[in-house]
Amino acid sequence: MATSDFWQRLSGTISPADQGLGLAAGEVRSELGTVALSMIADALTVLIAVTVATQYRLHVGLQNGAGAFVHGTLIHGRSMNVLLSIVGGYAIALVYTSRRLNLYSHLRYRGILNEQRLSMQASFTAGLLLTGFLYLLHANDIPRSIVMLTIVLVTVGLGARRLVRRTLAYRRFDRGMDTRDVLIVGTGPEAHALRHHIESVRRLGYKFKGFVQFSREDGGVSATESEDVVGTIETVFQHARKHFVDEIFFTAPADRTVVRDVLQKARIYGVDLRVVPELYDGAAWNSPIEYVGHFPTIPLYRGRVKEASFVLKRVIDILFAGAVLIALLPFLLVIALAIRLDTHGPVFYASERIGKKGRVFRCFKFRTMVPDAECLRAELESLNERDGVLFKIRHDPRVTAVGRLLRKFSLDELPQFINVLRGEMSVVGPRPPIASEVREYNLSHLRRLSVMPGITGLWQVQGRQDPSFDSYVSLDVTYIENWSIWMDVKIIVRTIGVVLSGTGT
Repeated sequence: MATSDFWQRLSGTISPADQGLGLAAGEVRSELGTVALSMIADALTVLIAVTVATQYRLHVGLQNGAGAFVHGTLIHGRSMNVLLSIVGGYAIALVYTSRRLNLYSHLRYRGILNEQRLSMQASFTAGLLLTGFLYLLHANDIPRSIVMLTIVLVTVGLGARRLVRRTLAYRRFDRGMDTRDVLIVGTGPEAHALRHHIESVRRLGYKFKGFVQFSREDGGVSATESEDVVGTIETVFQHARKHFVDEIFFTAPADRTVVRDVLQKARIYGVDLRVVPELYDGAAWNSPIEYVGHFPTIPLYRGRVKEASFVLKRVIDILFAGAVLIALLPFLLVIALAIRLDTHGPVFYASERIGKKGRVFRCFKFRTMVPDAECLRAELESLNERDGVLFKIRHDPRVTAVGRLLRKFSLDELPQFINVLRGEMSVVGPRPPIASEVREYNLSHLRRLSVMPGITGLWQVQGRQDPSFDSYVSLDVTYIENWSIWMDVKIIVRTIGVVLSGTGT
């Protein structure tokens, strides 16, 4: 379930008491890591194309061809180093040309046909450079059929890879994942036209979160005339945190000093900032123009993070979750049978949880309580052993006999690896809260919802028995601000020890 009207209503109840909006440097965004991965993928495409073309033209198997290549006998008179230099030079030319054509920018800044055309242009340009280099090298012994077939295969490979990537991205956009939440400064015709465009063109991956009133002279409506106006320019970053905004678009004319002030705050708060170019004469000299659909914009600020590490984190999540579910499948069946034999009711318990950026999803667990446990909670509020918004009772009378054993060793959490495979959770991250808890959050607590929730986390291995909600949030924020792949590995290792110690309740 994507972010719903439920979250929109819920966010309206969040207390603004704590205005701690500053973001850590690790949270601000960049596509540098994704660019590097795309470059590597293009280089691998060249390597695969050369291998296939050589095998097809010279009629050699992969193993025999590799041996001949290493020993310098694949093409008479051409050593391995020379051939590597030629292939490497072609790959570098392709990557450089693609970079010049902005093929490594986000897919939302170009359409499908334009991307395919630019891919062909990059491939043919690099191919011309390759043939020119071979001519200067007097490499008449290298079959031209291999060269031409390689260029064709690279062209097809690049187009197919980018088409698959785009298709997968569109599917994630439709599920409400990897989208960019935006606020639009201004309420005039330009602002409404931009809003209509980003909502009607779903492939852009944007979600409109509201207008920001700049002034009563901006040609638009006042804050009292439209429910889509969430606030004023003075409170824009407060609303940016409240609505998990990734990007702010300026469409209202403003003095350069105002834009610079907003730009300075955007750097601090880690929110990307774009403007309509004709509105700010001289405010963004030498900045490239990027088209958001049909709208030209100038990116004034774009944050930086280790995006390649986030991709690696997702890959690790999928491999780890898949391995756990396959390895423990017989054990999971035994647990399911024990639950059915112990009490009447379903084996699994699915509750609505709040995930990254307020996204509502169904979190799976083995059922450990009686079927009507939620109805009995109000009667047990006086026994709550946690402070703040948390609810926990060590000897909860609603827990079944089998459920008590599952909780002791945290085995009831195992079905959440399904949520990991679905892209709703990570193996490591803050625990996903329920809606009643989020209703009592203030703005600083929303920091927990800025990343993917996890099955285990820093609190689970370091402060599990601490009843303080402030400590709970503090450990989650510490994890977010200091996150790394190595930190995830250490938490997973420590989780194994915590689980085996049987400290769950």
